[in-house]
Amino acid sequence: MNKKILILPGDYIGAEIMVEAVKVLELFKAEGEKIEWSFGHLGGAAYDAEGHPYPPSTQKAAREADAILMGAVGGPKYDSLPRAVRPEQGILGIRKDLGLFANLRPALAYEELAAASSFKPEVIAGLDILILRELTGDIYFGQPRGRRTNADGAEEGYDTMHYSRPEVERIAHVAFQAAQKRNKRLCSVDKENVLETSRLWREVVIEVGKQYPDVALTHMYVDNAAMQLVKNPKQFDVIVTGNIFGDILSDEASMLAGSIGMLPSASLDVNNKGLYEPIHGSAPDIAGQGKANPLATLLSVGMMFRYTFSRADLADRIDAAVKKVLQAGHRTGDIAQPGEKIIGTAAMGDAVVAALRK
Repeated sequence: MNKKILILPGDYIGAEIMVEAVKVLELFKAEGEKIEWSFGHLGGAAYDAEGHPYPPSTQKAAREADAILMGAVGGPKYDSLPRAVRPEQGILGIRKDLGLFANLRPALAYEELAAASSFKPEVIAGLDILILRELTGDIYFGQPRGRRTNADGAEEGYDTMHYSRPEVERIAHVAFQAAQKRNKRLCSVDKENVLETSRLWREVVIEVGKQYPDVALTHMYVDNAAMQLVKNPKQFDVIVTGNIFGDILSDEASMLAGSIGMLPSASLDVNNKGLYEPIHGSAPDIAGQGKANPLATLLSVGMMFRYTFSRADLADRIDAAVKKVLQAGHRTGDIAQPGEKIIGTAAMGDAVVAALRK
């Protein structure tokens, strides 16, 4: 039976980078892989088409799919919409609907792009970090939340940071198991000194850690972790943290790699069904110009084959092809240094496909 992939291009550059992802899928299908794909709407494009960022048609297709490939969503066109129908609500909606609680964001510094990073080469040389972010809890989903007028007549907004023991347990197990497959080092990031939520988080992670005696567990406050990612990033192997801290730290880590356009991500449920997307934004300033870097999207395709379809062989081929095109000097504008030749989105996608064929 064919594996079903739902493609949600999203907004602005989303459609352009997904064209390149389809090229890879077409190659693998031509080689005999049993995959099929269909398209749907999410985010601003979904609001334009169906009046909601995560409409019923997309919900149905997403639930029936084995995996989802998604582009970035949002942009200035939608900034004036009510919060309930903003494009970002489509992302939150699909994560919650599908139970995608584990977000995996690798931060890998390619030797070929060392000069593109704002960090010294010796700081990032050999960098290979995996950040595991809990994705369906925390302050983004906690209740109550809203706006009100307080007793003094002042307007205020409020959100609730919240985690339950089972939520922390399940992300901790994923983190320890990921560390077992890497260098067996796990750093849990929290703010235990001031937050009750973090106190529970740390207690549960320590308890779960007793089941993984081969993994060295450490703890770090989020403010220190942010500093250490800049100061000495190679001290980390796997980092596990909550939703809001993970959101911030993973974006910070992305700049270690030289460009946010190089980093993929996976969001998994308990059965490894996943939503795969680049971590960069929709880049409305370059949309339609063929300038977007598709490599993060292609690497996300690789993560899809690795985690959901259990095809590490195909994932390794994609990773190797990306490295090969970088070694050959192919650069989109975001990763090019002065004097280097810049190629467009389609040319970069074609180069990866050509490398996959060899």
